[in-house]
Amino acid sequence: METADVLVVGGGIAGVSVAWELAAHARVVLTEAEQDLPVHSTARSAATYIPGHGSGPFRALIDASGPRFAALPEQLGTPPLLSPRPVLHLADDEQAADRLVTTLREQHGEPGAPVALNPAQAWRRAPVLRRAPRAAAWTAGACDVDTAALHDGYRRGLRARGGTVLRGARVAALDRDGSGWSATTTGGHRVRAGVVVDAAGAWADAVAALAGVPGAGLTPYRRTIAACPVGDPSVLTVDGAVLPMIADAAERWYLKAEADVVLVSPADETPAEPGDARPDELDVALALDRVGSATTLGLRSVRTAWAGLRTFAPDRAPVLGARPEHPGFFFVAGQGGSGIESAPALAALAASVVLGHPAPADVELDPAVCSVTRLT
Repeated sequence: METADVLVVGGGIAGVSVAWELAAHARVVLTEAEQDLPVHSTARSAATYIPGHGSGPFRALIDASGPRFAALPEQLGTPPLLSPRPVLHLADDEQAADRLVTTLREQHGEPGAPVALNPAQAWRRAPVLRRAPRAAAWTAGACDVDTAALHDGYRRGLRARGGTVLRGARVAALDRDGSGWSATTTGGHRVRAGVVVDAAGAWADAVAALAGVPGAGLTPYRRTIAACPVGDPSVLTVDGAVLPMIADAAERWYLKAEADVVLVSPADETPAEPGDARPDELDVALALDRVGSATTLGLRSVRTAWAGLRTFAPDRAPVLGARPEHPGFFFVAGQGGSGIESAPALAALAASVVLGHPAPADVELDPAVCSVTRLT
């Protein structure tokens, strides 16, 4: 029997980050269904930090996460977690151009917002383009994220703060009595805790159901990525720097160079059941076709492909907090495609909600915007 103030369910980036924040104030036990961690969405992320990405709440969290990413290496004992990788947003048709114009208008004046480029400027930044785009924008402050170091740093930091991590511990039962919660796992663990934090990603609504708590209406979507070798890796650098990440403004594809391969995705969003997501051959073919139409990279083969689940609430904002009729059960879910890039600020905000503390001064987001109570 493990005893704790807080039981955190889920060992992905949401779970380990909020558990680390909570462990500064409380005794924490974290349970992860798999023997290894991370396995699912966190381990299959595109590993990017892109200011201006996502819905308004996520943009605020990503903005606040920038300085926190800079401070975390000293706090967690990791190497630097961010390395510059600008993003070039392209519009080759009217649909994409309209979306790009709307994005530039909505984000004008926000920290790190993309700036418009003319077609010639876009082509100079990415000579692999097959033609000059109709419209383009540039996010200069975007970065690659060392996801493995980030997750491992949070996990080790949690242990250093006295927290416990239970692997192979899928929660099978959650029961509440007058003194708190009792959890039983498929690995035979039993945990007593005063509070449960549901950070189980695609499984978050299923965990809530075990506790008799209404779900948040979360939907997992499959996203496919393929690593494709390039015949001449020199085309993946521009003026001595790695090629920027290139993304279709209508979110129909993106690419990202890594060593001698290009990661490509059709930016698919296929509703899926929680589980071990697998790439679909058609989605891989779509990625190659769309990137091939837009660039001269000549990608013809796939070295490896994988898929992950991106889980969204209906309004695509994060889900935090407890329902008044179910106190002591808190959601930290619905990170969608921004779980890595928003993790430092989202974890701090979520911990403040769980502990009943004021929101962090550097996170300019009202927690009520993300409250689970907004969802039926």
